[in-house]
Amino acid sequence: MKNVMGRRLAVVLVSMALLIGLVVAWNLIKAHFMQKFMAMNALAPQTVSTAVAEYSSWQPQVKSVGSLRAVHGVEVTTQVGGLVREVRFQSGADARAGEPLVQLNADPEIATLKSLTAQAHYARLTYDRDVLQYKAQAIGKAVLDAATANWHSLEAQKASEAALIAEMTIRAPFNGRLGITTVNPGQYLKAGDSIVTLQSLDPIYVDFRLPQGDLSRIKVGQTVRVTADAFPGSVFSGRVTSIDPAVDTSTRNFEVEATIGNPQRQLKPGMFVDTAVESGAPQRYLTLPETAISYNPYGDTVFVVRDQGQGQGQGKGKGKGKGKGKGKGATSDPTVQQVFVELGPTRGDQVAVLKGLSAGEQIVTSGQLKLKNGTRIAINNSVQPTSNPNPAPQEE
Repeated sequence: MKNVMGRRLAVVLVSMALLIGLVVAWNLIKAHFMQKFMAMNALAPQTVSTAVAEYSSWQPQVKSVGSLRAVHGVEVTTQVGGLVREVRFQSGADARAGEPLVQLNADPEIATLKSLTAQAHYARLTYDRDVLQYKAQAIGKAVLDAATANWHSLEAQKASEAALIAEMTIRAPFNGRLGITTVNPGQYLKAGDSIVTLQSLDPIYVDFRLPQGDLSRIKVGQTVRVTADAFPGSVFSGRVTSIDPAVDTSTRNFEVEATIGNPQRQLKPGMFVDTAVESGAPQRYLTLPETAISYNPYGDTVFVVRDQGQGQGQGKGKGKGKGKGKGKGATSDPTVQQVFVELGPTRGDQVAVLKGLSAGEQIVTSGQLKLKNGTRIAINNSVQPTSNPNPAPQEE
C-alpha cells in the first residue's frame, strides 16, 4: 500500500510540475509574441523641421503706428473776391515760393490806382507850393497842414489799392506740391474760397503715440525707421525732433514727432505708417523663429532634439543589444524633450530666448502639435518656417 500511494503521489507531483511548466511557458511565449507585435506596431517617427538656436545682434526698438503730416501744408485761398482771369499751374505740379498760381481780374483796381497816383502827384505839387508860400508868409499854417494831410491821405489810398491789386495775384506761400484743382478761368471766387492744396513733402513729419512706460527710452535725435504698406520693402529714415511734454490723461500715452527724409516724395500726408525708434545700444540674444514656441497658459515651451536612440544600441554587444534594446524602446531615431523657456523681445518672425536654452541646441520649429516627451522624430528641413527680422508683405 505504501508503494502504491508513493507512486500516485509522484504522478500527481509530476503532473502539477508539468502543468506549472506549461503555464509558465505559455506566458513566456505570449509575452514574446506580444512584445514582438508591439514592436512591429510602434508609432512611426513624426516628421518635423528643426533649427539651431544661435546668438544674433538685436537693435532695441520701440514700435508704434503713426500718421504722416506735411511740414508745411495749406489750402491756398484768396483774400479778396474776383473773377478768375488765368490759372497758371497744373494739378499735381511742384510750385516754388512766390510763384503765381491764379490771376484774378484787376482791371478796375488798376484804373483806380492810376487815378490815385495822379491825385497823389497833384497833392504833392500843391504841398510844395504851399511850403514856399508859407515861408513867404503868404498863407497861414492851417492851409499848409491841410495840403500835407491831403497828400499823405492820397498816398495811403494809393498804397492800399496797390496792395489790393497784389492780392489778386494768388501766389504759392512756400515750396511744395500742388493738389488737384477745380478752378477755371471765368469762375468767380469769393474771399476765402479754396483754390488748391499745397503740401511740402520733403522732409515730412510722422506723429505717433507711445505708452508712458517708454518715456525714458525716447530721446530727441534718436533714429526712426518708417515703413508703409504702400511701398513694401522700402524703409524711410529720420530722427525724433520733438516730444510732447504732457501725457494724455485718458490714455496715458505721450506724442512723439519725427522728421523723415522723403526725397522721392513717395510718402504723402495722411498716410499711416509703422514706426520703429532705435533705443539703446545693440544687444545679443539667443534667437529662434516664433513658430518654435508653444505658447501655453502655464508657460512657454520648446521641443529640444535629444539623440537618445544611439546611446542604448552600443556598449552591450549585438547579441544582447537586439533582444534587450527593443524591450526598452531603443531606436536610431532621435527623440524630443519639452523644455520651459523665458522669452524676451520679438522682431519680425523672430523671438529672443532669455532662459532655458543654450546656443547650439537643435529646436523643433514646426510639427509640435503631434509631439510629447520621448516622441521619436524624423527631421525634414526641406521647407523651413520664415525667420525674417524685418518681414514685408508678399504678393503672388
